[in-house]
Amino acid sequence: MAVLSGLIRVMEKAARKAGGRLRRDFGEVEHLQVSRKGPADFVSKADQIAERTLYDELLAARPDWGFVLEEGGVIEGDPGKPRWIIDPLDGTSNFLHGIPHFAISIAAQEPKLDGSGWGDVIAGVIYQPITDETFWAEKTRGAWLHDGRLRVSARSHLSDALIATGIPFQGAGSPAEWSKIYNEIGPEVAGIRRFGAASLDLAWVAAGRFDGFWESGLKDWDTAAGCLIVREAGGFVSDFRGRSQPVHAAQVLAANDALHSRLHKLLAGALKA
Repeated sequence: MAVLSGLIRVMEKAARKAGGRLRRDFGEVEHLQVSRKGPADFVSKADQIAERTLYDELLAARPDWGFVLEEGGVIEGDPGKPRWIIDPLDGTSNFLHGIPHFAISIAAQEPKLDGSGWGDVIAGVIYQPITDETFWAEKTRGAWLHDGRLRVSARSHLSDALIATGIPFQGAGSPAEWSKIYNEIGPEVAGIRRFGAASLDLAWVAAGRFDGFWESGLKDWDTAAGCLIVREAGGFVSDFRGRSQPVHAAQVLAANDALHSRLHKLLAGALKA
């Protein structure tokens, strides 16, 4: 059984508090005050309240840490201390359409020792309020679903693999690039799914529900927690060139060892075509 550290306890407490409100608002989705902030990119009153709840809870627990917030932007803290990277509602379009597939994502990222920027993500929590599932990981401590250890799938053949992706939509992503990749990967795998919440896609790769995931055009708050959780579950995360960074957003490819190499070969070939 996993013993939660003080850091994970702080993160889970904040996620559950914000998630409780999201769960209540989801039951009354037709009454939400909704405004547009860009093409096909909605921000709701529920989203804003969730972010404020997370900010208040985490600030009270770590008052000298900074924030990277989807809605609130960058809030500087002590440059020698970690910062929070937060998506208060990943899957906003699902939420607003009454589709019960969305999550809260919180990551803690430490600064580089030489002060040149930001380094490794040291902790991540992804909380799904509807299913009440908490996926979490700490650097070198493994990945967990509640108190059960997570491991990426053991599948090694693409023909058995279920792969998740994010499909470009109005104003976001490159349909031409995505189509090239799909045309290479699609015929080789057992299935492809697009559920509309990248943080949960990555958490499900870590849990072995999906065997792999690719997407481009994301933001740090979409993937920071999920990248760590996949790695701590024994998986590999890279960009489309195979390079590994603490956080991948512009390009993400995640899978187990065997499938990552096979998927990367197909993906790289598609982008050369």
